[in-house]
Amino acid sequence: MNKEIVPHYQRVKRMIAERIAAGAWNAGDRISSEAELVRELGVSRMTINRALRELTLEGILTRVQGVGTFVATAKPQAALFEVRNIAEEIAERGHRHRAEVIGLKAEPAPEDIAATFGVRPGTRVFHSVLLHRENELPVQIEDRFVDPRHAADYLDQDFTRQTPYVYLTAIAPISEAEHIIEAVLPSAAERKLLKIDAHEPCLQLTRRTWSGGKPVSHVRLIYPGSRYRLSGRIAPKG
Repeated sequence: MNKEIVPHYQRVKRMIAERIAAGAWNAGDRISSEAELVRELGVSRMTINRALRELTLEGILTRVQGVGTFVATAKPQAALFEVRNIAEEIAERGHRHRAEVIGLKAEPAPEDIAATFGVRPGTRVFHSVLLHRENELPVQIEDRFVDPRHAADYLDQDFTRQTPYVYLTAIAPISEAEHIIEAVLPSAAERKLLKIDAHEPCLQLTRRTWSGGKPVSHVRLIYPGSRYRLSGRIAPKG
């Protein structure tokens, strides 16, 4: 009887998984580079790349462009039904949070944002883009539009010291929120910020918030699929 032929990339995946299970590489450890694995195993770089890519999608590895490939730790978890401050979530895990301001300006409102805020397209609104890091690993892009009528000094804030969430909830407490979750492929610019490759999908949470019945903020939160998960729990009434 002929033996089943196992594709090279599957053998590479099995070898890496076995090394992790045996403790040769522990959670958070950087594994051998693609070039090192090519030399060690005598297979093509394409084979190694596919094996690493699939292990990343399966949640066994984490890949950071320009840095390396690491054994995945348990995925950080963000609240789904609650509206929470990412800095607090990260601190509760005993990790370091750092925010980088990618953009902060006033600009004409696109049609969908204008519809959310009940203004004409082109009306001046505030737009911020932040990159949030957990222990220096990029974990979230925060792409937020804010209605200036509720946060006139939004552009004057230092969002490396406090998050937009903290500032906005202090001046316009949330009375209502809407969440929409999708799996998306990030843009080239988003991939660069998150340091992920072109094949990795992301989780996108779109959130609109109101204060006193009036819309205040429209934000897209983009998480690398291999590094984060969203969860929530509800109890039925009765």
